[in-house]
Amino acid sequence: MTTQPMQQPVAERSGSQHSIEPVQSPMAALAWAEARAGDDVGRSGEGHLEHARATIELLRSLGADTASQTAMALIAPAERLPLREIESHFGAEVARLVDGMRRIQRLRELHVQAEAGPGQTETLRRMLLAMATDIRVVVIRLASRLRTLRYHASTRNAPEAAIARETLDVLAPLANRLGLWQMKWELEDLAFRFLEPEAYRSLARELEQRRVEREAFVERAGAKLARALEAAGIAAELSGRPKHIHSIYQKMQRKQRTLDEISDLHALRAIVGTVAQCYEALDIVHGLWKQVPEEYDDYIARPKPNGYRSLHTVVVADGGRQLEVQIRTREMHRHAEYGVASHWQYKERGSSASGDPRVDAGDAERIAWMRQLLAWQSEVGRSLDATPKVGGEAGSAAAAGPPAGASAAGADAAHDSERIYVLTPQARVVELPAGSTPIDFAYHVHTTLGHRCRGARVDGHLVPLNTPLRNAQTVEIIAAREGGGHDGPSRDWLNPQLGYVRSPRARTKVRQWFNALEHERDVAAGRERVERVLQREGRTALSLEELARRLGFEATGPMFVAVAREEIGPRQLEDAVRPAPGTPGAAGAPAALPAGAAAAPGAVEPTTLVTRTHRPSDTSGRGDGVLVVGIDSLMTQLARCCRPIPPDPIAGFVTKGRGVSVHRENCASYAKLVARAPERGIEATWSEAALREDGEARTRRFAADVELLVGERPALLRDITEVLARERVNVLAMQTLARQPVTSLRLTVEVRDAAHLARTLSAVSEVAGVVQVRRR
Repeated sequence: MTTQPMQQPVAERSGSQHSIEPVQSPMAALAWAEARAGDDVGRSGEGHLEHARATIELLRSLGADTASQTAMALIAPAERLPLREIESHFGAEVARLVDGMRRIQRLRELHVQAEAGPGQTETLRRMLLAMATDIRVVVIRLASRLRTLRYHASTRNAPEAAIARETLDVLAPLANRLGLWQMKWELEDLAFRFLEPEAYRSLARELEQRRVEREAFVERAGAKLARALEAAGIAAELSGRPKHIHSIYQKMQRKQRTLDEISDLHALRAIVGTVAQCYEALDIVHGLWKQVPEEYDDYIARPKPNGYRSLHTVVVADGGRQLEVQIRTREMHRHAEYGVASHWQYKERGSSASGDPRVDAGDAERIAWMRQLLAWQSEVGRSLDATPKVGGEAGSAAAAGPPAGASAAGADAAHDSERIYVLTPQARVVELPAGSTPIDFAYHVHTTLGHRCRGARVDGHLVPLNTPLRNAQTVEIIAAREGGGHDGPSRDWLNPQLGYVRSPRARTKVRQWFNALEHERDVAAGRERVERVLQREGRTALSLEELARRLGFEATGPMFVAVAREEIGPRQLEDAVRPAPGTPGAAGAPAALPAGAAAAPGAVEPTTLVTRTHRPSDTSGRGDGVLVVGIDSLMTQLARCCRPIPPDPIAGFVTKGRGVSVHRENCASYAKLVARAPERGIEATWSEAALREDGEARTRRFAADVELLVGERPALLRDITEVLARERVNVLAMQTLARQPVTSLRLTVEVRDAAHLARTLSAVSEVAGVVQVRRR
């Protein structure tokens, strides 16, 4: 009887063609790494496996997925854990996370080499986000650094100063940007402990001495608030909120205050069920204790750029001590404690690939949404202070996530707003729009370098100048020799089909170069034509400056350009060159008088453009009520820079083609105009009819700019507009500029005269919540 050979496993029979099905398991990854690098130790002195195990526990507490935990076990040492083998055993997703983490670790070396200054810190932080193709890589990085600092604290062995400094400058703000506040506070406190040990120990000792008293005060306040909330039927979870040492230290330094003067040293947090209950609880808090108005912040109505939402208020509690109260819903609290981890759970893939295209598309959409959120936070966050309305809308949209079935056009728009971060040979970080080329890079470094750019090396290799750059590449520009006759850009760079220049900045610089060349050619050609006419007319003694003034130009350059472009015709130029009738040198003109000779009786002396007298012309009935001294029926207009209204002292300035511009006498713009051209200044006054006219019956209205500084309270704008309507004041325009702790309202209003405006401003100043009112 013959025996059949035993069937071999599929993996053995297929050899290298089919690998074992990859799995995602932190324990399996730790065992695999231990077999290859069990005893290896990192730069901190902690073993790689010990560090990985502790960081995995941190990630698990944040709710990180299995792939993130598995990747953490395989990051280091890189030379013993090849990326190809990691992908073979644990899958492409884990390998991508490991690769992203290793790239970010290499960035730290660049940060040290660059010795980044203040302007580089934000760029490096944003480069971290750009290099992380997956948000989980950033979370792993933060957890790994937190574990490193905990290890140094437990062994009482301070890390390198660069590590602590990088934690404060780059990683803690990054954790704040992602909403990982618990991690951010611990990172800051540990880094502060190592950077300034004496200040840390002194402050910690002082806080510990007052801990019992502080906890008793907070407990009494909490019990009082709990009873009031229960009586109102609001179920709330109350807890004392510890103030972190570094945050206290920063506030003491920033506001130059002692520990006793810190308002939120005593703090309570109330967690309720709904947003409506948040505001009900706020009313109860303000009913129990006296509010400190300037310390109130509504981050529910206007979330922070990183999505944080909560109500913050400071009250004067029992004993005259200040107490900070934070009120939020449970959902807000989860986000405040864990940030992106509170609402971002990646799908657990199990031991086999899903193979479901709908699942894969869903994962891709969620990853794309998170990247858009990060791009919004980094790119738009800094402009929110200047445009709070736009920022608030963007914040709400980002926090709510993308709409179902977001279009591809929206994805393309998000892609267009992305940035890339490349390096100079000296390791300085340069931020560029996505798709930028070496020419864009050269113009960003320096305009002259862009003009002289003739070639480029990217990561040491020569590349065409229209090659799109990628994140973290090192770019070196090959420039033409300065003054060699070839130090200008090529016109091909402006051809969009060739793709040489992608950034608006570089495109503008190239256009400016060619515009300057054309301007130089026009100036030379115009000068040649003018000089030819002067020679033909025998007027070479006429100065070019005088000729420019005759033609209405303040300088010769614009005149030459206008002549070259035939904006000034030959006949017009010849007429300006020839002497005017009645002037010395003109045909039939009287001869010039000898020096010291008196003019004959009846002779006409030259006069200036504007004749000044001290008697106003009688032009009553003019629409604007303005009289120009010495000139009748002259067109006037009220200047927008100062907006004069009767009976403001006024003065005029003769413009080109728009009559006389009327300003207030103390107008800064008018002073500059007269300083440049004193001969065009002219006296002006209000007509007697305008000043005599009864104020209530006056039909003419004058525009005036006013500014209101207001606090935050409901229906404040409605109350202000009611006062304006009662005073019969029209509002032409309004601009709002939010600042902490007040908001600036800039209005353009129509009033009858200065008395009407003063009465209106006085009435508005009486509205509750209006801090200051003034005419701009």
